[in-house]
Amino acid sequence: MRMKGYMETGEEIMRAAPSEEPARQYYFMEKLKPWFLKACAAQGRTLTYNIQTFGCQMNAKDSEKLSGILREIGYEEAATEEADFVLYNTCTVRENANTRVYGRIGYLGRLKRSRSPHMKIALCGCMMQEAHVVAKLQKSYPFVDLIFGTHNIYQLAELLFRQIYYGHMVVEIREEADAVVEELPSERKFSFKAGVNIMYGCNNFCSYCIVPYVRGRERSRRPEDILREMEEMAKSGVTEVMLLGQNVNSYGKTLKTPVSFAELLKLAEEVEGIRRIRFMTPHPKDLSDELIGVMAESKKICRHVHLPVQSGSSRILKLMNRHYTKEDYLALVARIRAAMPDVALTTDIIVGYPGETEEDFMETMDLVSRVRYVSAFTFLYSKRTGTPAAAIKDQVPEETAKERYDRLVGRIREISGEMAQADTGKTAEVLVEEVNAKRHGYVTGRLANNLLVHFPGDESLLGRYVDVSLTECMGFYYIGSQKG
Repeated sequence: MRMKGYMETGEEIMRAAPSEEPARQYYFMEKLKPWFLKACAAQGRTLTYNIQTFGCQMNAKDSEKLSGILREIGYEEAATEEADFVLYNTCTVRENANTRVYGRIGYLGRLKRSRSPHMKIALCGCMMQEAHVVAKLQKSYPFVDLIFGTHNIYQLAELLFRQIYYGHMVVEIREEADAVVEELPSERKFSFKAGVNIMYGCNNFCSYCIVPYVRGRERSRRPEDILREMEEMAKSGVTEVMLLGQNVNSYGKTLKTPVSFAELLKLAEEVEGIRRIRFMTPHPKDLSDELIGVMAESKKICRHVHLPVQSGSSRILKLMNRHYTKEDYLALVARIRAAMPDVALTTDIIVGYPGETEEDFMETMDLVSRVRYVSAFTFLYSKRTGTPAAAIKDQVPEETAKERYDRLVGRIREISGEMAQADTGKTAEVLVEEVNAKRHGYVTGRLANNLLVHFPGDESLLGRYVDVSLTECMGFYYIGSQKG
């Protein structure tokens, strides 16, 4: 069988494909270009794509690679899902996220049937790593064209080629990662800042979390590959990088020659052109004094540590399988603040974990008051099928959890406002990220401590570092004015 527009048959093309990556994927990108041109001619315009990203910054980084592959084939990005190729990069941390995705897939199906029969729909990411999800999609959503998981994101071009050749749904899910594929195209959201994956997967198995089951065990990238990527980014104008991993403190343990995360940060600091270095996310159980020391001495690593605590109760932390106590956490915070008095601490907290009592919750309130975070991501516990916590019978009543949640959020806002108010009137360096969509004539930037500042300016400031006077504190952000 010959694919329309090809002299070779699809089988001949697949047989001739290189076995090594990423050469194999570039081969399929090239083979898709003739098909793409014919499809554009049939529609009388250039075909478009739209990627919807759900979940964490790791997913966002994956979406940049997916976008880069589609751009290489020839697609142009569209602002909405009314595009010729729509891809959902999914998250499955919470079950309601799955429900939301199903609803939107249904919308795409109606759009495809009524207006765009040539439209291609692809699903990838963490949600696809669950067998029951894939089975449901195959049965109830037959109009979906591609389904693939977290471990073979890099295969998009090859899978699209196969779908066009066979003309039916292609499903390719891998239970484990078999490779870390470097040097694929990438389409960054910002030209001046970017995320850099330093590792994949997680070994922690917190009792409420599905991530280790869908993203697999920890795999670290080689430091030379990370540094090369940073160097290339710097040459293209990137000045701020975010080093990404489910638990960056575990970086390097799977390498043939182990390298600690602190050692990697030292190497990263030497990359010319990079002005700010951030990282996400460290686990409190193994954040080392070596890392604290490297941060304290650094001129590039931002004085911001996102340190998820999840609960202030040592009893609940044990049930969560977090491997530290409240006292351990507070001692770690004390060491961080002793080395960096100006550090900004942020956190994640879960309210209403199974078995949580009022006493347990008050331990969390006490910890929040003692640590004094500049901001916090707070979540009502959501039962996640497939995790140990979901099987616990002692679930907290929804109304009780919601009342506790409201109390916690109120306290965090109070403390955050007090923390931010202390810097009102000071001048600080801001990296300008975007034109403010809500305040006409304003831009939005970010301080080194990760707080946002809105101040008068225009798009000519994007990507620049500007000294800004923090004139008014609004709790989680500032209103400012440019100095000079």
